Amino acid sequence: MTSISRTPWLKGLLYLVLTLYAVITLIPFVWALSASFKPLSEIVSGESNLLPHNFTLDNYKQIFLQEPLFFRWLFNSVFIAVCVTILNLLFNSMAGYALARLRFKGKRFWFILILAVLAVPAQVTLIPTFLILKAIGWLNSYQGMIVPSIVNATFIFMMRQFFINFPRELEEAAQLDGLTPFGIFRYIVLPLAKPALAAQAVFVFMGSWNNFLLPVVILFDPEMFTLPLGLNTFKGQYISYWNYIMAASMVFTLPALSIYAFFNRYFIQGVTFTGGKG
Repeated sequence: MTSISRTPWLKGLLYLVLTLYAVITLIPFVWALSASFKPLSEIVSGESNLLPHNFTLDNYKQIFLQEPLFFRWLFNSVFIAVCVTILNLLFNSMAGYALARLRFKGKRFWFILILAVLAVPAQVTLIPTFLILKAIGWLNSYQGMIVPSIVNATFIFMMRQFFINFPRELEEAAQLDGLTPFGIFRYIVLPLAKPALAAQAVFVFMGSWNNFLLPVVILFDPEMFTLPLGLNTFKGQYISYWNYIMAASMVFTLPALSIYAFFNRYFIQGVTFTGGKG
């Protein structure tokens, strides 16, 4: 079979398709960025111009200076997403390492159960989650947003795949030096698992940061809203304030882009390493 790299016209066609896909993907983002600098009248006029005719910073001034809860929504989103990400990195890694390396009763049962959980849509668990949080008094609270999301079956499986391919020789050498299983995990395994942890951190943070369904169900106090839920308040009874929504959306996008940029050097490597054998 002829390699793409050895066929210039095929390689050029591939680049052309990828470029077109990138442009199509970027158009909505470019429109949103442009709309964040437009007055509402220009957005709803129906014109398809990407560059604003009447450039203004009033939309950003409105959300930062006139919307008293915007900074609170931003803090709530950052606090919840950071806590969920850190706890997922800890618990998913511990569970994945246990399934890959440790021997304990019921290990196969728990692994099959985790695989079964992967087939259950998150929407199915929404009502049970609400009822449990209501019963223990955690509605409209940080713990109600954080605790149901501190483990994820997908990333337990991902970390298991990574640890299965982890060199046993390093662990055996550390064991000979007197390290306990927890010490091996803490001082040997985790530092060398940065690629997988980085990939997991990106996915978990993005999932928590963009989460709308859980907040809309369990949060009812405006001061507890996260940014996705707070943006919904810019919709009035008769009109949606798209200029404010677009400006807030641009602010909402920055942390996610920052997380990806920070972990980018590990991201592709981590996704590649976690394929592995079963």
